[in-house]
Amino acid sequence: MANQKLLTGQVAAVTGSAQGIGAGIAIKLAANGARVVIHGREKERATAEKVRQSIQEAGGGAIVVLGDLRDEAVCRNIVRQAIAQLGRLDILVNNAGVMHRGTIENTSVELWNEIFETNLRAPFILSQEAVAHMKERRSGCIVNIGSVNAHHGMKKILAYSASKGGLMTFTKNLANYLTQYRIRVNQINPGWVLTEGEHIINTVVEGKGENWLEEALKTRPFGRMILPEDIANAVLFFASNELISGAVLDYEQLPFGVPTD
Repeated sequence: MANQKLLTGQVAAVTGSAQGIGAGIAIKLAANGARVVIHGREKERATAEKVRQSIQEAGGGAIVVLGDLRDEAVCRNIVRQAIAQLGRLDILVNNAGVMHRGTIENTSVELWNEIFETNLRAPFILSQEAVAHMKERRSGCIVNIGSVNAHHGMKKILAYSASKGGLMTFTKNLANYLTQYRIRVNQINPGWVLTEGEHIINTVVEGKGENWLEEALKTRPFGRMILPEDIANAVLFFASNELISGAVLDYEQLPFGVPTD
């Protein structure tokens, strides 16, 4: 059963898939038979191409579409290129997101807008474009990648937490509406995931040094960090399950341990 291709014949688009969680999701979906649209910003061209190459070397199919999701045309082009180059779109994973530090006292309007344009406005536009295609076949799946910070969040990431809370409500409302077209919408709220970006945040932004992971593991009840592949497995579950819509999965080891600092 481990080698069963659950998504054979399907096409998936994964935003923010040049690295980190998104790359893990793209690779997992491709390994299960889906052809994949890999997305990243222009400056991530090299890493996006590496993900595409990895998928193709494993026998899968993938294309790369680049651009800043704050641009409406870029969002719509991701869906349109999936259809134009790969023939259809069955699965949309709204994974891309930005997280900048800021409290109510030092978050500028410009920073607030940047975070919301990427984390909430872009999933709206992408979903709108995808639904126009999916509803014709009365089939489709949208998976939004949120954060456990959606529930209240750390004090220093006000705008990010608010954007993920908004995404969670968006997921629930969209799922309710799209039942008429048999399009499923679900969300995964990752907790602390070990990615390239997380390493930079802890060593550079937080100043914890190169040994931060050793200390972090002491706080993990199951002895390891959550990995991009773990989140990818959850996406695969939602993508391949035809009966679940409107679900929000908090993927974290500490159910009531969302930090507030």
